[in-house]
Amino acid sequence: MSRIGNKVVTIPAGVEVKQDGQHVTVKGPKGELSYNINPEITMHMDGTEVRFTRAAEDKKHRALHGTTTANFLNMIEGVTEGFSKTLKMVGVGYRAAKKGSVLNLSVGYSHPVDFEDREGLTVEVPDALTIKISGISKQAVGDFAAEVRAVRPPEPYKGKGIRYEGEVVKRKEGKTGK
Repeated sequence: MSRIGNKVVTIPAGVEVKQDGQHVTVKGPKGELSYNINPEITMHMDGTEVRFTRAAEDKKHRALHGTTTANFLNMIEGVTEGFSKTLKMVGVGYRAAKKGSVLNLSVGYSHPVDFEDREGLTVEVPDALTIKISGISKQAVGDFAAEVRAVRPPEPYKGKGIRYEGEVVKRKEGKTGK
């Protein structure tokens, strides 16, 4: 039984939801997002309440039911409040800079690593060791943050690398000499 899937989603004021068959569009003060619902899941709108139901009670349908409801809740939160992730750089000589629409990273390679701005995302560099990514799509924000982090993930011996704010890196002890 999916607990998230059985939730009745209340649409807040200022958010408009349109359904066209299996295609749902959510429009709010920060922007507009759309999503294609799996054909096995049915969406029922009743005024300001939305409920999702599944076609069968097997494991696959229960998983789809919860995922669809969670994605819909994320869309509503995205168009009202938005999402953001902050990355911290730890390491000597590691720097981040914003040059126009390009995020430029110096992370110990012989060349700088550049990332073009993505549509719907805002990338800010408040200081040389902090990168703030924000947008209305939770998936787009998370994907871009993961791509940036993958350039130099934190290593367990000295902790150097790019990490999420608040991420705890499990540290290892180095080799002991004779």
